[in-house]
Amino acid sequence: MKLRVIGCYGGYPAKGVGTSSYLLTAGDYHLLIDCGSGDLLSLEKYFDPLKLNAVVLSHYHWDHIADVGVLQYYWQLHTEGRQESVLPIYGNSADPLNLGSLTWPNSTKGEGYNGNSKLNLGPLTITFKRTIHPVPAYAMRIEDNHTKHVLVYTADSNYFEGLAKFAQNADLLVTDTNYYANKNSVEPRWHMTSSECGKLAKQSNCKKLLLSHLPQYGDLKQLITEARKTAGSKPRIGLAHVGKVVEI
Repeated sequence: MKLRVIGCYGGYPAKGVGTSSYLLTAGDYHLLIDCGSGDLLSLEKYFDPLKLNAVVLSHYHWDHIADVGVLQYYWQLHTEGRQESVLPIYGNSADPLNLGSLTWPNSTKGEGYNGNSKLNLGPLTITFKRTIHPVPAYAMRIEDNHTKHVLVYTADSNYFEGLAKFAQNADLLVTDTNYYANKNSVEPRWHMTSSECGKLAKQSNCKKLLLSHLPQYGDLKQLITEARKTAGSKPRIGLAHVGKVVEI
């Protein structure tokens, strides 16, 4: 598997960079994970959107779904060259109104999942865990059935103990790193700090940590320094940026 970062800010796009979205490729299967603001334009720079096999959404906040609508239009207006006759878009069923909006006639089809679901998509198996967020949001554990390599994406969440078990021994852990370490004492929070992401990486024994869902301010390299203090020496730590590719 390999993961390409399509957008990596939380909240809103800035400096020409969109919000959360990642293209996961396993063999000839292509899965888009979240599709936030500015991400269709970014995706087009690296990949033909019509070659997607599926999309999976962690939750329905706009910085994770804003470009779903224009992706649906893209499929509606391009009837030739589609990898799938209708693009499946998987979203959680806790919000039936938003789930219903994922279906666009002859273009996309909304498919529901919940915390107990197991999705088998091409060579991938995906399981979910509900996170701590103001709306139903789900972390994803994605295993390549051929290589047995594992990607864990925390989606949006405050830190909680159950995440480490869910992410155990991941080859790549992608974390919601919305805050610098100086936010550790601020509550309530719906996202993690850099130091919490490092702590999660250590507890889960992951091989690689990718800090994403980033703030739009400050020196982002500081996030790596802060995460390293709690992660220890083992995991390799990287910072998401548009176009970055991580082999899993």
